[in-house]
Amino acid sequence: MKKITDYENKKVLVLGLAKSGVSAAKLLHELGALVTVNDFKQFDQNPEAQDLLTLGIRVVTGGHPIELLDEDFSLIVKNPGIPYTNPLVEKALEMKLPIITEVELAYQIAECPIIGITGTNGKTTTTTMIGLLLNAERADGTARLAGNIGYPASEVAEEAKSADDIVMELSSFQLMGIQTFRPEIAVITNIYEAHLDYHGSREEYVKAKWALQKNMKETDFLVLNWNQQELQELSKTTQATIIPFSTKEKVAGAYLLEDKIYYEDEYIMSSKELGVPGSHNIENALAAIVVAKLKHVPTAAIRQTLMIFTGVPHRTQYVGEIAGRKFYNDSKATNILATEMALSGFERSSLLLLAGGLDRGNEFDELVPSLKGVKAIYLFGETKEKLKKAALAAGITEIHLTENVQSAVQDAYEFSEKNDTILLSPACASWDQYPNFELRGDAFIQAMNQLNDKEK
Repeated sequence: MKKITDYENKKVLVLGLAKSGVSAAKLLHELGALVTVNDFKQFDQNPEAQDLLTLGIRVVTGGHPIELLDEDFSLIVKNPGIPYTNPLVEKALEMKLPIITEVELAYQIAECPIIGITGTNGKTTTTTMIGLLLNAERADGTARLAGNIGYPASEVAEEAKSADDIVMELSSFQLMGIQTFRPEIAVITNIYEAHLDYHGSREEYVKAKWALQKNMKETDFLVLNWNQQELQELSKTTQATIIPFSTKEKVAGAYLLEDKIYYEDEYIMSSKELGVPGSHNIENALAAIVVAKLKHVPTAAIRQTLMIFTGVPHRTQYVGEIAGRKFYNDSKATNILATEMALSGFERSSLLLLAGGLDRGNEFDELVPSLKGVKAIYLFGETKEKLKKAALAAGITEIHLTENVQSAVQDAYEFSEKNDTILLSPACASWDQYPNFELRGDAFIQAMNQLNDKEK
């Protein structure tokens, strides 16, 4: 990492722990800062704070006392999950105290290029694809995943060498806390309406996403989804060199034409050869192909890598086959749009959909067009009656209400026939029955494995 001296003997407040806060605190301590960590969780239930204390880092736990700001801090490094409406954060903003997120620190110490990926949907899949592509037939260095994908950016940047690339997934929350952050290549997969409870308005949400490119220059590349008119308009306001991708028209980048994928005029592969289904995954692959081409990955390596990529866990992930029935885990589909995208990748006449969970006060009328033609639907959780209404409106004749994901798998399998697909794509949050979408997806896989054991 770069040995910067910017933080020597500076008083810095790290607000909120979790993985990124712990990494930021340790890095700042190593860089000579006088670090105070403040976390809401009580000290006796806070192993992260206990660990930092043993390193000689000051910790304040059990709340976010505004009085901390009397201590003349030079900077706050804020956990992305803490909203700007938090009283301590509001007071810091009033005092014009700089507030950054940990990805800004990562940029400041990184010796190698950073590729930044954001968007409403597809960030994790696209980030993972890019990482795999950049490591295909690589002679020197490694493409390292970082950021919102689960690896603290500052920790990865500390370890990365100059021959590496950091492929960084970035949320809108993280991007609100950047100052000088400048990726060599940036990708925006798409922009839809999301996180309005945090941002307050769609305008502020889009502004946070668009901040990814704010420091980029003509020598940097900004990869944009040309299917979206909004991104076409925004492209007029950046200094970066635009490389578009599209599934609807030929563009000066990556595009889909008659089920074939091209980069500029070069044929890359058939879209049907992609290892993951769905029109949204074609978009993700196009974005990843642009980055791979900009980084000079051979076409044959791109095709081979994307053919064997079967998805990120819980994101339209192929998990196995039993007696001719294929199983896909899309537990990450916690909203209607994500489920619509998943459904677009399957032949509905042989599709059995598992859905339900906790809604956000919404109805499911928007989902009706995507449900039309589905062979059978299995509904669970608090939203099952609402989803039943949508299924009836879509003309689905086989509608089954069941207890949970596990029973849905069992019921769907018993009804299914050879060459059918059983898809978990809930269109809802998991919290009514499962602590998170990962555990819901794990329950789906476990139920499938139990069926497999019985069939053996």
